[in-house]
Amino acid sequence: MADSVDGNAFNFEQGARARKLFAAVVLAALDDAIADDKKYGNGPEQIARWARSRDGREVLSCAGIDPNERVVKGLMEFVAKGIRTSVALSREESERRHLLEQAEAA
Repeated sequence: MADSVDGNAFNFEQGARARKLFAAVVLAALDDAIADDKKYGNGPEQIARWARSRDGREVLSCAGIDPNERVVKGLMEFVAKGIRTSVALSREESERRHLLEQAEAA
């Protein structure tokens, strides 16, 4: 019984690690598209093309993201904003956006 529980816990951990790895690939693809957008002006089209491709759909699925058209549009909007993923995921940026939203609401 204990071996079965240990095996299930190990498999769950391995799955979680794999999802994190594929999520990192998605973040790298977003950063590449943002760089393309700044350099060539075609970042949203690049990320959409990647997300709709077989490889892109596979990576999104492995990252735990449903590769539907709504997700593609969200990725395109994110790239169009031009904020790199490391900055967008930082606490400081999150707090800054929250303060801006509060100021707009007031």
